[in-house]
Amino acid sequence: MNIKKRIGSFRSYLKENDLSAAVVMLPDHQYYLTRFKALIYSRPIYLVVDAEKSTLIVPGLEELHAIQKAEVDHVEVYYEHPEEVNTNQMKVVREVLTKYSHGTRMGLDLGSAPASLYHFISDLGFSISDVGEQLVRMRYIKDEDEIEMMKKAGELVNLGVKSSIEACMEGTSELEIDSKGNLEIYKKASNEYQEATLDLIVMSPSGKVRTTLPHVFSNTRRFEKGDVIIHSRQVALNGYRAELERTIFVGEPDHEQKKIFEVATEAQLKALEFIRPGVKAAEVDKVARDLIEKANLEKYAVHRTGHGLGISAHEEPYVRFDNDLILEEGMVFCIEPGIYVPGIGGFRHSDTVVIRKHGVELITEYPKTLNQLILQ
Repeated sequence: MNIKKRIGSFRSYLKENDLSAAVVMLPDHQYYLTRFKALIYSRPIYLVVDAEKSTLIVPGLEELHAIQKAEVDHVEVYYEHPEEVNTNQMKVVREVLTKYSHGTRMGLDLGSAPASLYHFISDLGFSISDVGEQLVRMRYIKDEDEIEMMKKAGELVNLGVKSSIEACMEGTSELEIDSKGNLEIYKKASNEYQEATLDLIVMSPSGKVRTTLPHVFSNTRRFEKGDVIIHSRQVALNGYRAELERTIFVGEPDHEQKKIFEVATEAQLKALEFIRPGVKAAEVDKVARDLIEKANLEKYAVHRTGHGLGISAHEEPYVRFDNDLILEEGMVFCIEPGIYVPGIGGFRHSDTVVIRKHGVELITEYPKTLNQLILQ
């Protein structure tokens, strides 16, 4: 993770756009530029970058964490106990920002920063320009260190999906199968990656109703004979993610379920075969949607064909009908066309792919044909 190179690129952008400094608020952008991420509840963290230095403003309970982990030039702290002077966070922010000339231009990631901060900076006499879109674009293409971490995350997510699916049987609950995969991931990561951080997202909605809800938490519902299940997993290892999802069945699916499953599976396969450098994101989406439309199921395909993946669970670029972005080597996507039919169920496979010079590299792997996903 070459933080100096990233900060250098961002500083060049600030200079080219005549910005004195930028305040970055999105935690994932902050991690990208500093290698620092904390659990943020009610205490915001501010990253200020200018032509010469980077300053991280953190609450007192994150002071030691930031000093140890953040690749920044300076750490400023606001406290919550009366023994310290700086107990007002906005006073600390003001002291950092008023070092810059009054009336100059200040950058702010407007898609993430609160409106109150926008007005606060404006009231200090700065004009404000968005830097969020630039940071998003900087994160489009992953370097080989990032890709290697995502491949390792892919190994973990592969294991988690395999372990959870093997635990599926009539009478088992959604939460129980999730826990089986989680345990195997924790074991492998603990044995192979010293002092690594993990972030797991997992959901296993089941049945004809719950699988039509694309994003829903797992609950205590127990599987019944004939159930369809969408088992969905993301694993982040040291901040970088891979995603894998499979649609499975407890016992034999009915005729309509089989038909729609095959359409959803073929749509994903076609998109994976088509995606490569030089094509538009919209064209990848169209390949999948055309196949779904041919089966007269287009009104049930209610989301895009895929999304970028990296530090964030979902990040740009998005693989959807109105995105004319030309795809480039080094981009990473999750390809996941889905079909959700009331009264029948939901159907979605998902895999993570790296765009390479002559095609793609698949970094997730699990069987996806119907006969391999019917659990007796």
